[in-house]
Amino acid sequence: MFQPKGKVGTKGKKQIYEENETTLKFYTRVILGANAIYTALNLLVFYSSSTFWTWFALVFALAVYVGSYRSMTAMAKAVFGEDGSLLDGGIDLNMEQGMAEHLKDVILLTAILQVLSTISSYSWYLWLLAPARAMFLLWVNFLGPWFSAETPGAAPEEVNEKRQRRQERRQMKKF
Repeated sequence: MFQPKGKVGTKGKKQIYEENETTLKFYTRVILGANAIYTALNLLVFYSSSTFWTWFALVFALAVYVGSYRSMTAMAKAVFGEDGSLLDGGIDLNMEQGMAEHLKDVILLTAILQVLSTISSYSWYLWLLAPARAMFLLWVNFLGPWFSAETPGAAPEEVNEKRQRRQERRQMKKF
């Protein structure tokens, strides 16, 4: 299902292009499969018990899918020369710690919850994991380091050798 990932920076343009195409096909199948299951069960088999929230969940999932998938296709857009040669394979969608990894996680989370919602509509509450993860990443990568960073104007105070020796003597007297 998942292809082994090579070392960072060792992939060529053609390999990135081919892996991106494979990745996009896989996520297209995931999206279509989850929607087929959800539609078949909730809107065809149990149509009489479908509510506004059933339709709202479908529209929400479709919006998430469209946004995430379009972002991934924009990232993976390849550039070809006039002679048809591959000039740029696009951004590697399988790169670790890249934005595409988070988009793929959002697609998988939505697909899993969409299928689980055929059993219980309360499973949609688990989608709150996505904003929680986004806030965690925001704190770890941006806000936390920004708040804990020292002010650039304050130079580290140089310790006077005499003071240091005096403090060491005081500590030795205590023992």
